[in-house]
Amino acid sequence: MTAHLIRGHQALRASAASAAAATRSERGDVPGWVLITLMTAALVVGLWAIAGDQLQTIFEDALSGVTGPDDPR
Repeated sequence: MTAHLIRGHQALRASAASAAAATRSERGDVPGWVLITLMTAALVVGLWAIAGDQLQTIFEDALSGVTGPDDPR
């Protein structure tokens, strides 16, 4: 019975070690995604600060050019 418990314990330890290793390898990429997200947000804020008025004009012109199903244009 003791040998059976020891083998079970060893299998459980191996499973836990494998799960811990998988978790560590998955966490390694989080800083990269955070950096990409922050850089994208910075680009959007920078473009908006520089060309906000022009972007708004382009957007409004595009919306005014859209016709509905009842418009005969």
